[in-house]
Amino acid sequence: MGCENLVILPLYPQYAAATTATVCDEVYRTLMKMRWQPSLKIIPHYESDPLYIDALVNSINKKINEISWKPDLIIASYHGIPKKYFDKGDPYHCYCHKTTRLISEKFNSIKIKTTFQSRFGPQEWLQPYTDKTLENLPKEGVKNVLTICPGFASDCVETLEEIQIQAKESFLNSGGENFDMVPCLNDNNDHIILLKSLIERNI
Repeated sequence: MGCENLVILPLYPQYAAATTATVCDEVYRTLMKMRWQPSLKIIPHYESDPLYIDALVNSINKKINEISWKPDLIIASYHGIPKKYFDKGDPYHCYCHKTTRLISEKFNSIKIKTTFQSRFGPQEWLQPYTDKTLENLPKEGVKNVLTICPGFASDCVETLEEIQIQAKESFLNSGGENFDMVPCLNDNNDHIILLKSLIERNI
């Protein structure tokens, strides 16, 4: 023991009951087993933190400078949640759009569109769906697409498999010409500076 103050940082920039809140639930469940209780602080969502937005913008610019073509559109793909969660008041949908809007303000010449991925089961999830959007874009004359997944702190199956492989294949098979994905923030310096800042502000 000996720790009197706990600071918890859920690595979900946009709060959702299914993600951030479940981290809190598990922390509380663990503390319930302890007779001696430390003070506790949960670092909240950081979807609009200037350091977070700057990190995303820098990563987009880095990727644009690496590719030999100009994107017609940037897709900001966030993990979806069932629409019934939104209907019950979950703010996740609004936070995702806020992040996209703040990124968009840094790009005058390239439009950025919010979509939602990783749905499963028969119920309706947040729309527009990433996969369906990418399938339809070539029919609308959008042939060059860059994707970014701002809601994921690090690359994982949902980004590397679902977007970089499956979504790319679907887009190209539907008539797209160029497709690439901006890596998640992972362990790059901008991300570390952001996390350090979030922690120091809450200690």
